[in-house]
Amino acid sequence: MSSMIRGSCLGRGNLRQAFSPVGVGATAALRVVRAANPQHQGQPTRLGNERGFTAVVRSTDESTTGVAATSDKRAGRMTYKPLSYGEMVNDAVDAVSNAINDGLKLLEVEFPALPTNIDAYKGASDLFIDSNTQLALAAAKRLSARGRKVHIVLPDGGEHARTCRIFKNSIQLAEGVTVGHLLEGNAPNPLAGLFGGSGPASKEAGEKADTYIFINATCVELLNVRTYIEKMPAGSDKVMILWNLELDSLRGDLGLPAFPPKDLQYQFLCRFRPAFYLRPRDYSKSVPVPPFIINYSGALFREYPGPWQVMLKQDGGEYACIAEDRARYNLGEFKEELTVAMGLATEAEGSTMQFLRRGVKTSTWYEDDYEQEKFHEWRL
Repeated sequence: MSSMIRGSCLGRGNLRQAFSPVGVGATAALRVVRAANPQHQGQPTRLGNERGFTAVVRSTDESTTGVAATSDKRAGRMTYKPLSYGEMVNDAVDAVSNAINDGLKLLEVEFPALPTNIDAYKGASDLFIDSNTQLALAAAKRLSARGRKVHIVLPDGGEHARTCRIFKNSIQLAEGVTVGHLLEGNAPNPLAGLFGGSGPASKEAGEKADTYIFINATCVELLNVRTYIEKMPAGSDKVMILWNLELDSLRGDLGLPAFPPKDLQYQFLCRFRPAFYLRPRDYSKSVPVPPFIINYSGALFREYPGPWQVMLKQDGGEYACIAEDRARYNLGEFKEELTVAMGLATEAEGSTMQFLRRGVKTSTWYEDDYEQEKFHEWRL
């Protein structure tokens, strides 16, 4: 699997030997790797990789870290453990601001809107919607404090009316922040009163904004998101942010009956650069010795302008970088990095057992269809 490991935050030592397959937690395993690679305990070292990008190996010596290390966002993070959702929103807003300063206008922000032990699809949808709305409002306030005129865009008039009713006080106190919906430019629906009424008029506020945060849209409603954005004046400096739409899940539905075509990914969604991205994943593998089942977790992480990073979750809940690249990892590459780092990729290269562990398909259609994309921003 060495050909898949693109850049390691901990060095390019033999990770398979450095990690014990069983009986070692993620935190202890990382200490083993650091001890096994003393050359990476001094000054940072740069490592090349197979795809032509450059990975940065950061120092693990505390005397060389601090303000200088944390201020260099392009180097990424060695570890990440946000203490609250407020801290995560701050990090997302910082990343968005850095992207805007670099001239990027189409951005994506993705992180769990609910605690990771609650599945947004298995739990109550209103819980996810309300939590995501609160996070978007918090981000909008922070962007407004930096001089932006922010317009939060909901899927339709019904969601708009509900949000204005539930979060009325928060919206009124948010200076420089307005709330609207994807259909605000259309003629009013005369039947709206039969279904709970409608929210305040928002078209004018939307026209005055320079930053738009799109939230809570479904796969079908992505077509309305595209229409809303493409109606903007050509050459405008308006910034569009897709906020916690769970695009990786929505992309999987494209092309199915009654859903938008795959061209929506090839021509539209591929244009959005991920500014802040944190997607946790849980895996397990059976082994022939106690404890027989090894559970391990990680997250694919990106904080603009830093690289894409594979983070291994340690025993204390902290995510530690084990690999990084300037291009996005697909699902199979991400899992393989974690498996190798945990010492669980014990099958011989090219063996039947390795094939059975990985499976026939290790990536999704939208990760494979590189040539059909009009843009590749979503991979960078």
